[in-house]
Amino acid sequence: MFKKSKLTLIIGLLMIFMMSVLAGCAQEEAPDQSADQPPAAKELKLATTTSTEDSGLLDYILPEFEKDANYKVQVIAVGTGQAIEMGEAGDVDVILVHSRAAEDKFVEDGFGVDRRDVMYNDYLIIGSTEDPAGIKGEADVLKAFVAIQEKQAPFVSRGDNSGTDKKEKGIWKKAEITPEGDWYIEVGQGMGDTFRMADEKKAYTLIDRATYLALKDNYQLEPMVEGSPDLLNPYGVIPVNPEKYAHVDFEGATAFAEWLTSEKGQQMIGEFGVDEYGQALFVPDAK
Repeated sequence: MFKKSKLTLIIGLLMIFMMSVLAGCAQEEAPDQSADQPPAAKELKLATTTSTEDSGLLDYILPEFEKDANYKVQVIAVGTGQAIEMGEAGDVDVILVHSRAAEDKFVEDGFGVDRRDVMYNDYLIIGSTEDPAGIKGEADVLKAFVAIQEKQAPFVSRGDNSGTDKKEKGIWKKAEITPEGDWYIEVGQGMGDTFRMADEKKAYTLIDRATYLALKDNYQLEPMVEGSPDLLNPYGVIPVNPEKYAHVDFEGATAFAEWLTSEKGQQMIGEFGVDEYGQALFVPDAK
């Protein structure tokens, strides 16, 4: 009886020992999965214009930047004026906008640093085939605006302090016209909605070429005036100044600006839209 109990105890101890050895081996052989996982992507807040989003450009280039830099970009698409205000409030890390005078002031006032040229496209006046102001084919946008005002032809303005709105107001000013009256309709909307409203009213409007090409198949309006030097539309990228707001991700903002102006970023910008629209929607111009 004693021998049997002793043998059972020995066998039990041996089984426990073997199980411990096997468990230890399993732990040693199990791969360290955490070592294979890339660090979590940081979030970068970008305030930009509705044109970069409505055109599809951001959907095209941002996944590549996010992969290269390990950032997840939170896009806030608003008018240029509002994007700059968000930068001035320290609510975002970087802005991508198109109103050079406002951009320069943003930097001069200490809110942004190291503005870089990124790309440009141009504006055009679009309108219905009826063309009540008779401006189709006009080479001078100032003359076209004068004709629209003289004919009191309906014109839909974004009226949202965006880069496009600033450009439009600048042209009226240069033409020495204060647009007012029932014919001049300010809607306070982004470019896509302004395009839709102008189409519904068979009115003229000023639009950037990228958004026009991206949305033109949905509407009836067509180009009336294009190619005038006053219609050039340059874009710049500006990191928010960390000396103003210590919480901004200046490293990420700088990485984004450098990527946009790098050979790869510029090539992708130049390629965007060529296959789908037959022409590039933006022309890269980083110095």
